[in-house]
Amino acid sequence: MTRFNSHMDAAFVQAQAAAALGEVPVGAVITLNGQVIAAAGNRTRTLNDPTAHAEILAIRAACDVLGQERLTGADLHVTLEPCPMCAGAIAAARIARLYYGASDPKSGGVEQGARIFAHPQCHHVPEIYPGIREAQATELLRGFFATRR
Repeated sequence: MTRFNSHMDAAFVQAQAAAALGEVPVGAVITLNGQVIAAAGNRTRTLNDPTAHAEILAIRAACDVLGQERLTGADLHVTLEPCPMCAGAIAAARIARLYYGASDPKSGGVEQGARIFAHPQCHHVPEIYPGIREAQATELLRGFFATRR
């Protein structure tokens, strides 16, 4: 479990960097064989791109590093439950394992809402490990939104 927490540490660094830019504080890290190959935080506002979620940016970066469109055997560590768009990208990239912090009752796509991986048309389902440092992830998001209300 130490490795999962250390990779989640890196995801939290990305989330905090996103918050510093005024972005929703979500961070993602992709590892392969225990090594970080990509990391990103939300950049939807910075890039004027509604698809620039942390997971999407990390997947793009990891694919670029590996020079391929599939991330077979890779793990994704993210501070918030992926939305339906990101869950679809996770399936398309063939990510092996998904570790996430806070659940997202409003916009989640894994265990909340759309439940993309439970859909019969989903061709790949990663192993899913929810609730990794959930309290810390939830507090980061609550604190961010409290300053904006």
